[in-house]
Amino acid sequence: MTVTEISGGVVLRRALRRQRGRVALGIALLCTHQATEALIPVAIGVVIDRAVATGDVRALLLSLAGLAALFTVLAFAYRAGARQAYAAVEHEAHAIRVEMTRSALDPRGRRSGMRDGELLSVTASDAELSALVVRVAGLTAAAFTAIVVAAVALLVVDIPLGLGVLIGVPLLVVGLQRMAPLLTRRSTSQQEALAATTALAVDLVTGLRVLRGIGAQDHAARRYAGASRHALDVTLRAATTKGLHLGLTTMVNGLFLATVAGVAGWLALQGRLTIGELVAVVGLAQFIAEPVQTLGYCVQLFAMARASAGRVARVLGAEPVIPSGSAGPPAPSPSRLTLDSIRHAGLDDVSLHVRAGEILGVLAYDPSDAEALVALLSGRVPGQDYRGTLHIDGVPAEELHIDTVRATVLVEQHDVALFEGTLRANLGAGAHLDDTVLRAAVRAAAAEDVLAAHPHGLDRQLTERGANLSGGQRQRIGLARALVADPPVLVLHNPTTAVDAVTEGLLAEGLASARGAATRGTLLITTSPALLRVTHRVAVIDGGRVVAEGPHERLLASDARYREEVLR
Repeated sequence: MTVTEISGGVVLRRALRRQRGRVALGIALLCTHQATEALIPVAIGVVIDRAVATGDVRALLLSLAGLAALFTVLAFAYRAGARQAYAAVEHEAHAIRVEMTRSALDPRGRRSGMRDGELLSVTASDAELSALVVRVAGLTAAAFTAIVVAAVALLVVDIPLGLGVLIGVPLLVVGLQRMAPLLTRRSTSQQEALAATTALAVDLVTGLRVLRGIGAQDHAARRYAGASRHALDVTLRAATTKGLHLGLTTMVNGLFLATVAGVAGWLALQGRLTIGELVAVVGLAQFIAEPVQTLGYCVQLFAMARASAGRVARVLGAEPVIPSGSAGPPAPSPSRLTLDSIRHAGLDDVSLHVRAGEILGVLAYDPSDAEALVALLSGRVPGQDYRGTLHIDGVPAEELHIDTVRATVLVEQHDVALFEGTLRANLGAGAHLDDTVLRAAVRAAAAEDVLAAHPHGLDRQLTERGANLSGGQRQRIGLARALVADPPVLVLHNPTTAVDAVTEGLLAEGLASARGAATRGTLLITTSPALLRVTHRVAVIDGGRVVAEGPHERLLASDARYREEVLR
């Protein structure tokens, strides 16, 4: 199945198929519970006619034993059935959340059109709600089982009563089902409003420092208050619709119960029903109220599950931003990374070659040209949005599998992303590596002070996004992480903007030493003279074109614009 074939209906059907074992067992147990519960009033009626009315003590004792057995089965079946039903819901919700997380982390990117906060809301809320279809299946089957058993019992007592139940209950269910589309629409609007509010909250919290810096925090607060009020209004409308549906279900159910009980009483007065049969009929009429109420509740649950499944399908069915080829890792070539006549954003016919064993520097006079180059190399630009060819070890990048591209070319972004956890876990990116390797990378990145400043060293705890480190420390730890990965081609973008001059010099020497292997290629996009000094060549981009290329010292001596840009 391709991602474009996923729909809300597919999500719901797949949930039932994935959890079919638990669903089947849960349905069997819950149906047993409902069938047993429906037989309780019948059994009581039989006890009255066969034991109480006749004064037969032996029959009374046997009847009580039978009732005890029924109640035992009833209690066990419900407990075990409910356990299976809830387990199926939680397992399916977990499976959906894992799928959505995998989709969100897809290196190709996905065109879901959702912001981070919306994805968070869908993953946290809609995954759980769409999994409720599993519970709906069990409750619906159990409710119909209860109605069928009660109707059969009524047919045995009195055929018109039984036919009335068999005909009346489906009509009630069909009537209540007419509100299902409205419930679905209201549930969809509610989930969308909540997701939009969550997305706005995430955006505001992420940019809180910037908002405070420009004095826009009051405007942001008013904007969030407006979004929150809208979400409240939509939620109240959805709750009103659900309340109306529940009220109608209760009212119609009560009227139906009164009708059945009234007819039974009239039949008893006519002598067509015994006292025990009257008790059984009234008990069954009261009992039927529960499964009818359950069916009304199932309509609501299914409406919510259907609405949420549509949002889940929107995420899982989103097309990749970057198509992936199928070719595996190519053999290393003398030219590890080649850009041929690239046109993208401000770049105009740019050609670059990163040879094996070489550190190529790139100085872009316009920072937007550097950003465009980084976006292209990091795989964030769809093929139709640029012209030219990007070769990795002589093979066009679009022919390679995305995992191969990412394993070969590592782009360390200017804005370093660190995660909550230990420094060791951040450096190893989840891999278990020897401390010697980690410390060597830290030393090459001139980040030994980060270890020395804390008694736990590599086991030092970092907060979210490494907020308990300075900007320079985050940059150096990010660089150390890239050196630990030791990719065939490493692309660095301004890795020292928050580092002092002395540390920058040490970092440049460590980088040159760490990336000096004859098979490794490094592309260093920077304006730092210390970093450009350790490159083998520097390509200068001006107006989107490569206007000069050569060793750093030669460019300093011969190019006044280069000298002014680097030494200012």
